[in-house]
Amino acid sequence: MRAPASASMRGGAWWRLCGCWAGGGGGGGVGDEKREGTESAPTSWNLFIELGTLEVATDNFSDANLLGRGGFGPVYKGVLENGEAIAVKKLSLESRQGVKEFINEVRLLLKIQHRNLVSLLGCCASSGQKMLVYPYFPNRSLDHFLFDKKKSVLLDWSKRFEIIVGVAKGLLYLHEESPVKIIHRDIKASNILLDDQLNPKISDFGMARLFLEDDTHVNTFRISGTYGYMAPEYAMNGYLSAKTDVFSFGMLVLEIVSGRKNIDRHLDEEKIDLLNYTWKLSEEGRASEIMDPTLSECDADEVLLCIQIGLLCCQAIVSDRPDMNSVHLMLCSGSFTLPKPGRPAIHGRVGRWSTTSSTAMSSNTNNTNSTFGTTDTTKASNLFSVAEEYSRNSISVSFTSEGR
Repeated sequence: MRAPASASMRGGAWWRLCGCWAGGGGGGGVGDEKREGTESAPTSWNLFIELGTLEVATDNFSDANLLGRGGFGPVYKGVLENGEAIAVKKLSLESRQGVKEFINEVRLLLKIQHRNLVSLLGCCASSGQKMLVYPYFPNRSLDHFLFDKKKSVLLDWSKRFEIIVGVAKGLLYLHEESPVKIIHRDIKASNILLDDQLNPKISDFGMARLFLEDDTHVNTFRISGTYGYMAPEYAMNGYLSAKTDVFSFGMLVLEIVSGRKNIDRHLDEEKIDLLNYTWKLSEEGRASEIMDPTLSECDADEVLLCIQIGLLCCQAIVSDRPDMNSVHLMLCSGSFTLPKPGRPAIHGRVGRWSTTSSTAMSSNTNNTNSTFGTTDTTKASNLFSVAEEYSRNSISVSFTSEGR
């Protein structure tokens, strides 16, 4: 598999095998593949970058280069010797993810290449630290524009519609077109990076779940996602499917149209939950009222189309939600007739369970925040000891047979 690095990167002397691998540790055949179309192609071991190179690039990971912190650890801006800017994600030192699992994650990230997904440039596993290297995006993420009244004016309607379509294409690729079926599990505005042309790139695959070819869903003990974007059936019962991402996408669409967060407790009570409020207005024939007031010019039909798609994606009945292929057709086909959205999944979406990741055992009947469905518990516990006990930094593999 070709490393998605620039020509300057591939040719630079800095792009070398990490010292911790020089002695042959952490093997497993990752570096046996050659680049297509070249006679003396470097192996994929070239994806590993020396720790010293990243320390120099980030000024020893100084606070001045800190871009932000997340549940997986800090992200730093770096500049290579050739002047190319990068973003370095340092995975948490508390991670239980081993070197083998880390390499598997890197290999998976290399397999998924799409214009609307952030490309992996390289990685480092040295001195007990594991890092992922990505391109640096000066515009950062969608939320920095969308929820900032000064910057939001840069997102006119045509650009917002392009972003919606781009994210839909990226998710369609992950669900149906990539070499492996992947559920992202954390689609939200802050995980949509914007390039210099404000084109969207889905990022942060730390919570992503790999599905076997015939899997339609799994029941999981580890709930990973973000408050307000998680589908209730997943947040409350651990029921994970592609429709989990569809729900999150629907919430993101409504945020892009309205220019506000999906939960805003500074607003009047009926407006706090964007999904509930949009549904209410839609039932009254006033759906267009959620549109961002800063949008001076827009295509009214496209706005209503996106609102309707957002509501369809957030329906309470999971099977009624469209898949991403249908969503893409709705967005790109002017002759596509949309069904009327059913009642949205409100119950359990706004509750006391909260952000990023939580782990609970199904036997804990006193848990007042989340409840988890159980099917074939003995088998699940054995299988999840392999897949689910990895750190949340890893990309989990679905070994269960539920949902086939």
